[in-house]
Amino acid sequence: MNIQELETEALKLDPKSRAKLAGKLLNSLEELSEEEVTQLWSEEAQRRDAQMDTDPDSELPAEDVLREAWSSFK
Repeated sequence: MNIQELETEALKLDPKSRAKLAGKLLNSLEELSEEEVTQLWSEEAQRRDAQMDTDPDSELPAEDVLREAWSSFK
């Protein structure tokens, strides 16, 4: 089963089960070593940089991102 199939199946769960699964997944990330966390952030930064090179129009100013984030809490 690949990640897309797993995600599709997980989204079929009822909200309580999804929340329980999400909690377990988040907790598992807390067990990562500092080196693993650094590697994951490095990979994410490289992915985002490649996306910006491919589609510069997808870039959003930080102010817009923060405004959207804050509005989601209201």
